[in-house]
Amino acid sequence: MKLSIIFPAYNEEKRLLPVLKEYYSFFYSKLNNDFELIVIPNNSTDKTFEIARDFSLGKTNILVKNISHYVGKGGAVMKGFELAKGDYIGFVDADESTSPEEFFKLYSNIGQNHGIIGSRRVAGAIVEPKRKFSKRVGSFGFYFVSKILFGWSYKDTQCGAKIFRNDVAKYFPEKIVEKGWIFDIDLLYLCKKNNWEIKEFPIRWVDDEGSHISNLDGVISVLKLIRYKFN
Repeated sequence: MKLSIIFPAYNEEKRLLPVLKEYYSFFYSKLNNDFELIVIPNNSTDKTFEIARDFSLGKTNILVKNISHYVGKGGAVMKGFELAKGDYIGFVDADESTSPEEFFKLYSNIGQNHGIIGSRRVAGAIVEPKRKFSKRVGSFGFYFVSKILFGWSYKDTQCGAKIFRNDVAKYFPEKIVEKGWIFDIDLLYLCKKNNWEIKEFPIRWVDDEGSHISNLDGVISVLKLIRYKFN
């Protein structure tokens, strides 16, 4: 198994099926059966699980693991890491802000690095349409605070498209403490502590107005970021 792709999904009944169809078709054309899609519905109150389950029928390389209680996006991704079998294991948002073509670029460019993360802030990145001013301010604020606290060079820690080597991904579930929206910070901090090389790669990002992250969530996340650092 060359690649495992994890989709954490919270109340995604309206967007999930087209995304799964596109990812499955694209990666089958590239890797044949040497890939797997792992869908982790979490705390969903709609038909997210049923849609994923029905799409997986008859496909041996699609795994659906429903978590009925809240574990957060990070918790869902960690369950995917535990289940994944690929040489490389990544996760991507279920809203297709990252197309399968863009995710494949990450996979193709990981090289000898321990991991690769999509970035909307490095040279060559494209964000369409242009993000609202409030989103840009909130994103920059989060980036600025994280840079001060952790002293790293990453320009975009929160892009929902990341891939790691199998041994790195398998390390995370027992070590991670953040399961909510800032779990990416936890992942990257663990990488820094272990001196793992993580490549930041420009991505074409389609900004989604249906995001579950509000401005209030952004403020709370900055506070959690500070708490995480001093813990």
